Amino acid sequence: MKTCITCGMPLEGNHANDIGLELPEGLVCKYDSENGTIKSGDEIFEGGVMFFAGAATDGNRDLATRLTRKNMKALPYWQAHPFEELEGEEANDEEFNTAMAKL
Repeated sequence: MKTCITCGMPLEGNHANDIGLELPEGLVCKYDSENGTIKSGDEIFEGGVMFFAGAATDGNRDLATRLTRKNMKALPYWQAHPFEELEGEEANDEEFNTAMAKL
């Protein structure tokens, strides 16, 4: 499955046209790229928080933040390009799996 290297979004099916950037490391969705470059980690992190808050946590920003942190830290791109916001508490596996089931 094709996925965005910076957020994990599937880039197939309904999202096949959401590719914003093709890099040697992989594909980046149009939400995480701008003017031919990857947005900053902070911008992508905030986008993830907003996504999870709206789609999986009924607006719970604390949980959305922890879900975003867990999701991004699992991606090889962010393991190679860490930034400050990735430090902190992550969602546990049960919280993450429950949120992902809602998507």
